[in-house]
Amino acid sequence: MSSTETQQTAGRAKRRAYAIAASVASFLVIVVTTYLGLLAVTFFIGRVVPIDPVLAIVGDRAPAHVMDRVREEMGLNLPYYQQFFIYVKGVLSGDFGTSVLTTNPVMTDIRRVFPATMELATVGTIIGVAFGIPLGVLAAVRRGSLADQVVRVIGLVGYSVPIFWLGLLGLLVFYARLGWTAGPGRIDVVFEYTFTPITGFYLLDAILNRDWAAFRDIFAHIILPAALLGYFSLAYISRMTRSFMLNELHQEYIVAARAKGLSERRIIWGHALRNAAVPLITVIALSYAGLLEGSVLTESVFAWPGLGLYITNSLQNADMNAVLGGTIVIGSVFIAINLLSDVLYRMLDPRTRAR
Repeated sequence: MSSTETQQTAGRAKRRAYAIAASVASFLVIVVTTYLGLLAVTFFIGRVVPIDPVLAIVGDRAPAHVMDRVREEMGLNLPYYQQFFIYVKGVLSGDFGTSVLTTNPVMTDIRRVFPATMELATVGTIIGVAFGIPLGVLAAVRRGSLADQVVRVIGLVGYSVPIFWLGLLGLLVFYARLGWTAGPGRIDVVFEYTFTPITGFYLLDAILNRDWAAFRDIFAHIILPAALLGYFSLAYISRMTRSFMLNELHQEYIVAARAKGLSERRIIWGHALRNAAVPLITVIALSYAGLLEGSVLTESVFAWPGLGLYITNSLQNADMNAVLGGTIVIGSVFIAINLLSDVLYRMLDPRTRAR
């Protein structure tokens, strides 16, 4: 290899290294900026809501000097910029303060309740993906047919009907009238003192413990709220799958595949859906994140002991440390899932790597 070719190769490697470094730096700037924005929003929400955290701690009958001392201990007598600095420092160290309702550190409470929310959202997403993608493919392949119209109506109802109303209706029909599912809660009281949680995901824990009676009871409790969340997820996933598939089915490679005599099944599932799967990753990730942050009403209706119910109870008892801590955790998970989906999209789509 000549010296000129060596210099050109070195130059290309140097430019590529610069491009990777710029991409990583841009990624980090986006992460930091987004997270600081989340912290700023939660901080100012905590300051503008008509709830005095001092009153929530000492009560409205406490003497004035006690309230002033507690306010000073909490740093609420400082200027806002100093309060924000203290707030960010505490959040970055995992300190969200102490819950007024439970008297535990907020992070301890979140570690206890968050697995229940993740399990519910995960089962709901699995249901949404398992039914949403095939329905979306069916609607795209039979565009304009009765099947397409039915799928679109199913999606429209999933978007339009309030999920808490569906939850109440589901409890009335499938629990109270038909008895097909268990009632509110996560596990029957019979198993509360015999069942041993390991990971916090009760279905998985029941399998690890080989406690099949508890597994059936846990499944009977989770299937109805997870199905409702899955229906909400299905509405979004089926709609986007239909859109992506319609775009792929009009591409030239589909025409070429049909000209080669490939079966319609192979063209649809082996070629069109395979290419549509790349943007679908982002859709599924956003759906999962949406279920994590949008399960508050579902958990309230089904008395599901997750983060949504924890935030609701904390808000009703003016426990702002718990409310803001739970909000930050959900926001952080949402940001992380979005960034992960973006990374996976870039890894799986060669066109984005080429840019």
